[in-house]
Amino acid sequence: MARLVMKFGGTSVADLDRIRNVAAHVKREVDAGHEVAVVVSAMAGKTNELVSLCRSASLLHDAREYDAVVASGEQVTSGLLAIVLQDMGVNARSWQGWQIPIKTDGAHGAARIDDIDGSLLIERISGQGQVAVIAGFQGIAPDNRISTLGRGGSDTSAVAVAAAIKADRCDIYTDVDGVYTTDPRIVPKARRLDKVSFEEMLEMASLGSKVLQVRSVELAMVHGVRTFVRSSFEDPNAVRVMPNGDPYGTLICDEDEIVEQQVVTGIAFSKDEAQISLRRVADKPGVAAAVFGPLAEANINVDMIVQNISQDGKFTDITFTVPLADYDRAISVVKSSDKFEYESLESATDVCKVSVIGMGMRSHAGVAAGAFKALAEKSINIRAITTSEIKISVLIDAAYTELAVRTLHSLYELDKV
Repeated sequence: MARLVMKFGGTSVADLDRIRNVAAHVKREVDAGHEVAVVVSAMAGKTNELVSLCRSASLLHDAREYDAVVASGEQVTSGLLAIVLQDMGVNARSWQGWQIPIKTDGAHGAARIDDIDGSLLIERISGQGQVAVIAGFQGIAPDNRISTLGRGGSDTSAVAVAAAIKADRCDIYTDVDGVYTTDPRIVPKARRLDKVSFEEMLEMASLGSKVLQVRSVELAMVHGVRTFVRSSFEDPNAVRVMPNGDPYGTLICDEDEIVEQQVVTGIAFSKDEAQISLRRVADKPGVAAAVFGPLAEANINVDMIVQNISQDGKFTDITFTVPLADYDRAISVVKSSDKFEYESLESATDVCKVSVIGMGMRSHAGVAAGAFKALAEKSINIRAITTSEIKISVLIDAAYTELAVRTLHSLYELDKV
């Protein structure tokens, strides 16, 4: 018998038929003798609808009232799933974030979880055998009002609840059957991974993989929550299993659990990037702080940074990338700053960041060189490069995205078992 947290996203609970399918998955685990807590998202499209209503009501709406409105999507889903489970004969009840409570900071609309008291949930799940159906994406702020965790926050809710109740595993049910070496829509031979380390998944999530929210992976890594990505669209009564008896999907776990570590695990990409270049900036101490300080104050995340070596000791060029959603604000911040001078500003939005990720890169030389050579042979120009111990990211023209991903996927033989 295990204690499980099962999380279902918007597409998995899109309508009553899908909710009944989810309930069948939950009942399967209950019948197997497991202690179960369920975290649900709003029905597919519902959060967008609620956000649109808030914006139509007032462009400058109160963030606290915004949270009160958009949190209702998950409340509806949790109540409906509890009703369906009860109709199936399963002892279940719904929980809202404030009832547990899931305590957050006061950043309404993008709150972070500070603490969860899991004692009452454990008492109900373990002591009474009751399934807890929890509304994801929400908690209670210090002002005693509903807070929401930002888009994709239900993943974070699920992992946080799993840590709070000391669950053996957190199962993330989604519309794919695991984590792949890259997007199968671009590389049909992309392979599903049986296991991925927390560090690799964190890089993949932050670099473009849409399977899990970045904050949820961070939480899982910090608290050691074994997280399992699996499909909710499989027949609940005919679940596929792997040769070792585990369910079919991808386990995200500590590196020590992975016996054979490949040099490269996956290729991620993100088209939500914009490049900004400042030409002939005065080359003197403090210029980087002068450029990036105002961007930080505006809460604009800067990723890749390239500063050319000054030839004459007087001027340099600085190139950096920002999220595409922050592009206009970043341009405005740079142009309005009086802390530095530059001769011209150049920018591009038709760019893509392609990343090579793998724990094995720590102990293998030549991974980066191989990638650069392979891209050069395909006449793909690299605009910027950034690296860490387990990843290499290159910025290229967006038109070459698919070619670059396929080239790198083949280079590291990721389509082979």
